[in-house]
Amino acid sequence: MEWRDRNLRIKAFANLRLCDWREHLDGIDRATGADDKRRMTDDARRSSPAAARNRDPILEVLRRYLPQRGLVLEIASGSGEHITHFARAGGPDLIFQPSDLDADARRSIDDWAATLGQANLRAAIALDAAAADWPIRHADAVLCINMIHIAPWQAAEGLMRGAARVLPPQGLLYLYGPFSRDGRHTAPSNERFDQDLRSRNAAWGVRAIEDVTALAVAAGFAPLLVEEMPANNLSLVFRRLAKLNA
Repeated sequence: MEWRDRNLRIKAFANLRLCDWREHLDGIDRATGADDKRRMTDDARRSSPAAARNRDPILEVLRRYLPQRGLVLEIASGSGEHITHFARAGGPDLIFQPSDLDADARRSIDDWAATLGQANLRAAIALDAAAADWPIRHADAVLCINMIHIAPWQAAEGLMRGAARVLPPQGLLYLYGPFSRDGRHTAPSNERFDQDLRSRNAAWGVRAIEDVTALAVAAGFAPLLVEEMPANNLSLVFRRLAKLNA
């Protein structure tokens, strides 16, 4: 499918996992199916070199903030390689709920889960971050890895609103990806990446930490951490301050 046919749909890129410019290219191949590595013809599992590179650094951060028990919801789980990795590292009382808008991504997630046999990993659900209503009512943590820059800003707005609805006070919201800071990109590769994204869709682009933080605060979150990650990415950690009255 050509890019112009995909530009209007977030789901075609929800499974991108990007760390640097090389990982961006890996993700482009994966989104178009040009480099979708399968183990066998009837195997739905997708694999991404980018996910293999960044999942351990992300897990190192998450270990410090995830609860010991409860439900962890991942938005835009993509291939499923992140959430299956996190679930393997979590205890039996910490349940992981993957989600993705794309049906092929959900099949990949479920195939990975079946292969690994993880009891604390639920079946993937269809979830649109920008939707006014999510098919899940409660979570103790919400993760979103490499999504908001390859989606319209409305998806980031929906992510904050939805996370605020499902999280309890002190619930964790974790974001990972490339961000600009103080009006500047953190690396030349991120600037090139941003230009490439905007050339594909004017509604996409590397987001400013200041804008994301303001959006989170308006939704009822407190910024807790900005941590530098490998390949010019950042981890953003927020805590839910109070439950909405809605």
